[in-house]
Amino acid sequence: CAVKAAQVLSEIAKNEEMKKPCIEADLVLTLIPLLESTDQEMLLHAGRAIGRICYDNRDLQEELVKVGVITSLVRILTDYAESEPLIHVDLLALCNLADLDTAKEALSKTKIAEQLVKQLRRAENHERLEIVFEVLQALAENDALKVQLVEAGVQEVLSEILLRLQGSSQAEDTCVVKAASDLIVSLLLGDELKVVKNNVKAAVSILSRHENSQSKDSLNSEFARLNGNCVRMVQLGVIHQLLDLLEKHVESEDVSVQHAALSALRNLAIPVVNKVQMLEEGVAERIQALLRSEMPPMQFKLLGTLRMLADGQADAAEILGQDPMLLNRLVQWCNANDHTGIRGEANRLLASILRHNRSQKVVKAIQQAQGVKHLVSMTTSKHSAIQNEALNALAIASAIDLETLEECFKESQLVQSLHRLLQDDNTSPEVKYNSMALLCSLLNSGDLRQEIEEDKIKETLEKLCSHSNANVVKEAVTTLQILRGET
Repeated sequence: CAVKAAQVLSEIAKNEEMKKPCIEADLVLTLIPLLESTDQEMLLHAGRAIGRICYDNRDLQEELVKVGVITSLVRILTDYAESEPLIHVDLLALCNLADLDTAKEALSKTKIAEQLVKQLRRAENHERLEIVFEVLQALAENDALKVQLVEAGVQEVLSEILLRLQGSSQAEDTCVVKAASDLIVSLLLGDELKVVKNNVKAAVSILSRHENSQSKDSLNSEFARLNGNCVRMVQLGVIHQLLDLLEKHVESEDVSVQHAALSALRNLAIPVVNKVQMLEEGVAERIQALLRSEMPPMQFKLLGTLRMLADGQADAAEILGQDPMLLNRLVQWCNANDHTGIRGEANRLLASILRHNRSQKVVKAIQQAQGVKHLVSMTTSKHSAIQNEALNALAIASAIDLETLEECFKESQLVQSLHRLLQDDNTSPEVKYNSMALLCSLLNSGDLRQEIEEDKIKETLEKLCSHSNANVVKEAVTTLQILRGET
């Protein structure tokens, strides 16, 4: 009678008012052992009854995890992968439990990743895809499970799905595409990168005090694993599928798909090996074409992706830095007072192009587009990282072609801005150091040297010779020697 009783309970539990009596009668704990049955009908009815009684009841769900229901669910998913009704009930149960941290921890000790990837491959309808995506999205919040999913090849299946649905205008397909794109974002650096970034300072501090090779190996392994995820994605051709999506939705009001694809693109551009492949495959040109969009969120993220591509890549910087249309657009955005995010990203891209290029043509092109004055303005930013980007860019540009920049530097009062940075006690040591490095370049110009002397920067440099930071002291001494003509 057990199968029939379980069936009756699964029907009774459909009624919201009957859930409480079922809980009070301890029916959940009575039903759980039935999940070890080999009778598929028993598993189906017992699973439905438990799912319906525990739905939206966090305490009961935590109790289920505690008594080992996760192991039973994964076993059913493994042993009865061909049974559609049973798998449907099993996936719904996982969907309800997957948000619990305890459930994620329990699942990380099973082969759930392999089984979910199998179900994703064999899913034949939108409803099944959506359920599997929902479970995967929840699991991708857990670092250990994220690694297991990538190792199980989930990115390959996502790539196949995006390729299959490419160009479809059906609403259901669009939902699947968005879910696949969102999942790709989760599998990339996303939240995991934030975790790493937030702990890098602490990790470096610990490692500097304790030369622990095991800890260093662990940290290096973490970064290698994160990069590995991104590299595999690019090798599978995900980049062009994401760009196809963006081109299709460039003027769409559905910004959710755009955000998912843009976030994924930016993260994919971080590993050096990916930059090279993306540039070789013409990704930069496709991104520039997408910049015609008048949607600020898209413009912001596209600019960030271009900056990632140019980072450390002289060839990319040279190509971008000699595109007059792009440079003129960037300078326009540098004046975009209505969109501070875009303005900041446009400035940072200009700085990145100068920092990573070694071409006199690029320096002249940016000067002709009137972009240099915006980089001078960047030096007054409230953020030291932004200041340093601008200072380094201007120092490199000065070393390449100071003659071209000389007049603009005088008009934008660069010398006076640098002096204020050196005088300000709140200026970070690194900004002071980079300001003096730029001053050393400017001293090669007779007119700018005169401005430096007239502004009495020498006195400020002498004070900095007793600064608490050794690098600042060293650079102050060097700059004074050049100013005095001693070296």
